[in-house]
Amino acid sequence: MEPDLFTAAAEELREREPTSSPLAVRMRPRVLDEVAGQQHLLKPGSPLRRLVGEGNGGPAGPASVILWGPPGTGKTTLAYVASRATQRRFVELSAITAGVKEVRAVIESAKRESGAYGRETLLFLDEIHRFSKAQQDSLLPAVENRWVTLIAATTENPYFSVISPLLSRSLLLTLEALTQDDLRGLLHRALQDERGLAGAVALPAETEAHLLRIAGGDARRALTALEAGAGAAIAKGESQINLETLEEAVDRAAVKYDRDGDQHYDVASALIKSIRGSDVDAALHYLARMIEAGEDPRFIARRLMISASEDVGMADPTALQTAVAAAQAVALIGFPEARIALSQATIALALAPKSNAAYLAIDAALADVRKGLAGPVPTHLRDSHYKGAGKLGHGQGYQYPHDLPGAIAAQQYAPEEVHGKRYYQPTRYGAEARYADVLERVRGRLSGE
Repeated sequence: MEPDLFTAAAEELREREPTSSPLAVRMRPRVLDEVAGQQHLLKPGSPLRRLVGEGNGGPAGPASVILWGPPGTGKTTLAYVASRATQRRFVELSAITAGVKEVRAVIESAKRESGAYGRETLLFLDEIHRFSKAQQDSLLPAVENRWVTLIAATTENPYFSVISPLLSRSLLLTLEALTQDDLRGLLHRALQDERGLAGAVALPAETEAHLLRIAGGDARRALTALEAGAGAAIAKGESQINLETLEEAVDRAAVKYDRDGDQHYDVASALIKSIRGSDVDAALHYLARMIEAGEDPRFIARRLMISASEDVGMADPTALQTAVAAAQAVALIGFPEARIALSQATIALALAPKSNAAYLAIDAALADVRKGLAGPVPTHLRDSHYKGAGKLGHGQGYQYPHDLPGAIAAQQYAPEEVHGKRYYQPTRYGAEARYADVLERVRGRLSGE
């Protein structure tokens, strides 16, 4: 189908918004003020408001925009709102199915529309990160010459997935995951709005809480689950969506988990203790419970990083790298894909050899410092770079280890009060056994043996 014909059909469908359309489509905002969340992008005079013709920017607004955010946060919605508000010719492409041929066809059509009718074209390109470098290059002339106003959407970090020339010609806007309050307001509107369920069913608090959990910050998922639950309740002749009906409709059991109560801490504790105990299956069970309950993935990632140092430590020094990488992946991709990175890190930590020697070492050192065992720094270790330090004797007698065999100097490093203390007591587990052998030799050299 030609892009113009596709556009006309799409616009007609959007105007009609038939009751047979999915609830998420029927409840799609028509103006920016109906958008759930993203208030940091919707302030007066913001680029998005100028894009739709509000404020001093006029209808033109910014040239092109890249919307980056997790699924279900409103990227497609914002593109539709912009097209409705400005009455621009709207063309939608998905990088999953489109290629350079389709992009060039849209651009040529946009040039004809602009030249013949003075009508601007807004091109919404979903999943732009799936385009190759060459495919993204094909967009550059149109963006630079403003033959089209590009709104591109991506769930991937655009600094890694979008070419630099396109980034430099576009305004990057970051969308945030919707909060529970954002989703709650959206659900309440969908329950009462004539475009939605028009008051056909009620949503009890217990069912609402579970629905918010399974939505995971995704508006589309929340509305889809609400629609499924409402349909099941109406089919049963019920006036409200009870928890059992919603569970049946979405095929997901309710997780008894209060993120603000004892369960939050109990399940997190059980996850870490299962990792510490090397029970990988139990650890994955508790991880799944946390994910299913809508736990913040950043909280889970932080707990894993702590466990990597506290429970694995020097028995496998790469464990911390794995946990940090998982935390970075969580920040970059979010749920649902982040569950895989969290699973990988959990498995790696549970199966790693264990040592709490690093944890015990720093606590032992802290205990001595708190007892007052913190004498003056030995004179030969003090800073000798400032004027007058030499007169004070700072740095005198210091031996530079790199000038000595093995790069170890037999000199005193600790204050007199703790000289000879042995805070780090390595185990013989995993990689730490090798460090234990090295430490024994090093300590001997430092003492002049």
